Amino acid sequence: MEHHFFAYISRMKFIQRWGLMRNTQPENDMEHALQTAMIAHAMAVMGNVRYNRGYNAEYIMALAMYHDSSEVITGDLPTPIKHHNPTIKMEYNKLEEMAAQKLLTMLPPDLREYYTPLIVHGEDSPEWHIVKAADRICAYIKCLEERKAGNLEFEQARKTVKKSLDQIDLPEVQDFISECVPGFTMTLDEISED
Repeated sequence: MEHHFFAYISRMKFIQRWGLMRNTQPENDMEHALQTAMIAHAMAVMGNVRYNRGYNAEYIMALAMYHDSSEVITGDLPTPIKHHNPTIKMEYNKLEEMAAQKLLTMLPPDLREYYTPLIVHGEDSPEWHIVKAADRICAYIKCLEERKAGNLEFEQARKTVKKSLDQIDLPEVQDFISECVPGFTMTLDEISED
């Protein structure tokens, strides 16, 4: 029997992000998933090394890699639509849950239990909080990069996302922001200096 989970997931590269915004550099869900996974992993390692958190950094990395996987079925609904109307948000959440279940049926049955926690995730877990923080940091980085390219379309989003990041009470998140994010505002020559 054939199983199409990975063929379907690979189509994340066709899901464009920031659909209502003018972008100097388009971004797709697959690119975003990789960046989110790298940042979430780094914050988990920081949490373990600096704050004795006991995170499973590799699980967090995998969770981040699949955090938007349902969008391969639902598409990426723009934030102003998804989060500013409680009824739409609730119905979209139901749609995401149905999409996640559909994706799981595309896996070989003996693998489903291993992928279920990555595709259908508990949003109150410490691991999920790290992934969501990484997701927000990626949005902030996108805003910084667009501003660096002279595009002011993302300026309000930058302020809103930064405010939400400032409210995250996890030192590993704040460490990553203060130590690693500034490089995204610099040129290649500046980040290459010894």
